[in-house]
Amino acid sequence: MAGRINDEDVKAVRDAVPIDAVVSEYLQLRPAGGGNLKGLCPFHDEKSPSFQVSPSKGLFHCFGCQEGGDTLTFVMKVEHLSFAESVERLAAQAGITLRYEQGGYGVGRQQGERTRLIEAHKVAAQYYAEQLASPEAEIGRRFLTERGFDQAAAQHFGVGYAPAGWDHAVRFLRGRGFTDKELILSGIAQDGRRGPIDRFRGRLIWPIRDITGEVIGFGARRLRDDDNGPKYLNTPETPIYRKSQVLYGIDLAKRDIAKSNRAVVVEGYTDVMACHLAGVPTAIATCGTAFGGEHVKILRRVLLDNSDAHSAGEVVFTFDGDAAGQKAALRAFEDDQKFAARTSIAVSPDNMDPCELRLAKGDEAVRELVDSGTPLFEFAMRSIAARHNLDTVEGRAAALEHAAPLIAQIKDPSIRHDYGVRLAHIVGNPDTQFVIRRIGQLARWGRERQRAAGGEARRQPQPETPAPAATARRGGPPLNLRSPVYVQERELLKFAIQFPQLVAPAFDAYGVDEFTAPPYALIRGLIAEAGGVGAADDGYLERLRDAAPDDTVRVMINELAVESVVASRRQRELDHLAGHYLVEVRLAAVNRRIEDLESAARRAEAQSGNAQAAADIRQELWTLVQYRTALKERGVAAL
Repeated sequence: MAGRINDEDVKAVRDAVPIDAVVSEYLQLRPAGGGNLKGLCPFHDEKSPSFQVSPSKGLFHCFGCQEGGDTLTFVMKVEHLSFAESVERLAAQAGITLRYEQGGYGVGRQQGERTRLIEAHKVAAQYYAEQLASPEAEIGRRFLTERGFDQAAAQHFGVGYAPAGWDHAVRFLRGRGFTDKELILSGIAQDGRRGPIDRFRGRLIWPIRDITGEVIGFGARRLRDDDNGPKYLNTPETPIYRKSQVLYGIDLAKRDIAKSNRAVVVEGYTDVMACHLAGVPTAIATCGTAFGGEHVKILRRVLLDNSDAHSAGEVVFTFDGDAAGQKAALRAFEDDQKFAARTSIAVSPDNMDPCELRLAKGDEAVRELVDSGTPLFEFAMRSIAARHNLDTVEGRAAALEHAAPLIAQIKDPSIRHDYGVRLAHIVGNPDTQFVIRRIGQLARWGRERQRAAGGEARRQPQPETPAPAATARRGGPPLNLRSPVYVQERELLKFAIQFPQLVAPAFDAYGVDEFTAPPYALIRGLIAEAGGVGAADDGYLERLRDAAPDDTVRVMINELAVESVVASRRQRELDHLAGHYLVEVRLAAVNRRIEDLESAARRAEAQSGNAQAAADIRQELWTLVQYRTALKERGVAAL
């Protein structure tokens, strides 16, 4: 048995791969202040970035869905891997050889299913690429040449060839240690009468990679007339390949998409290749399915498509000019409202796709096509209007009734109004205000239906979700930890976790009772258990998280470790703020104690025979008042 991975090696992997480098493989990150980074969360659908990464702490936290943790946690959650698989994946990326407690050095013999399938695809992709140089693959090389792709282009995109025999790939992969079960599960092979046979035979092969560049499937193009299969044959649904969640070329295009704030969606593998070679490196394509909601989520994260941003990105769909292409373009309209980005349709002239356009008219024509996109709403309006006879009153009325509901879906009222004016001109209705009122009426009805549907959903029985211990009072309303009442305590804890050296040694003398929010008091106690801020070292944060009694508290520690303290990291500002919060939290505690003593003194003075007790209380009270005055005047020096 391979055994568990050596703890020192796990730590080495954590330290070797920066969390921002890993996260940025999946989404675009931008500065969030205080040295942190932000982006759209990959774990839930959101309009504004609430997902933050702290490179200095090696942690991430989403303030929307509360997911958080370190680099390994992120990989586990985003790729649905086990802990060991995540370590192995990052170790391979960092070039670290892992040791297994019972198995010495080497690759674990108990690698998880996903790791094995990824490895099988990697080996298969290399095999297919090598086969493209074989004599049998001449038909495939000719296919590429005829479409304007040379050997360098084929190598750049990893294009390969699957030999025409029944089990060439199967036998090769068996020789590399993969089992028949793994080959069938991966989709590289399929069941035959005498065992597994190659799924792809006598075809040109495109490796399909996920956003990080791992091969997770293949697309295979028919080359011979005697091949009775479909023109394109793709990997079936597998544990690592979901066609609704895959965009071909996203691994190559993601950085250019983020840099230019524009993505170009085309229809096929050769179209992606043609666009990239023509100077449009932001081109991507779906894999045997229509562009849908899961694809939108991937693009939004790469674009950092923030609904609150005034400088939203752009998504350009390119389609053939034929009826099928226009139908596909209109289908894209359904997903447009999920973007904040501007969405355009670029219809190829003469029914040519980008690959054909590049061959016929050159690279410049492809770039001009992408730059000539028509806004999607206008394209939809004109396409609908074209179905009706606008020379008749009846035709104009029908065109209006078909197009108006689409415009009514636009969320921005000013944009909706402008498109209403355009629609009036397109259908030839001289009463622009009538068209605008009609669209407004449909928009109100849509909102009312949504509210009614939402109310119905709220009336349905909901599963009981216990309030987290860290954010609720027993028998009372939820505790708002971001209330101004607790802001000083929260900020001081952030310093104690993020910059312990700035609050040491004073913080370690603070009692748990100086924190009035129970969750904050709990975390103050955990800091003491972790050795206090005075003993903070490289393992301090990890000890603190390990000491958390449950996931709720652990999530809160992640929040405090990732949430920015200030927008600037200048040392003087940090020193000043650390001292400020130390004083403010202590002052609040002193004031509470003064109030308690004042009340106790009055009660003692009202009772006969308690004069000495009242005097003792008054003496303590006088001492505290003097201490409070010193705190206000001398600040940290008086602590």
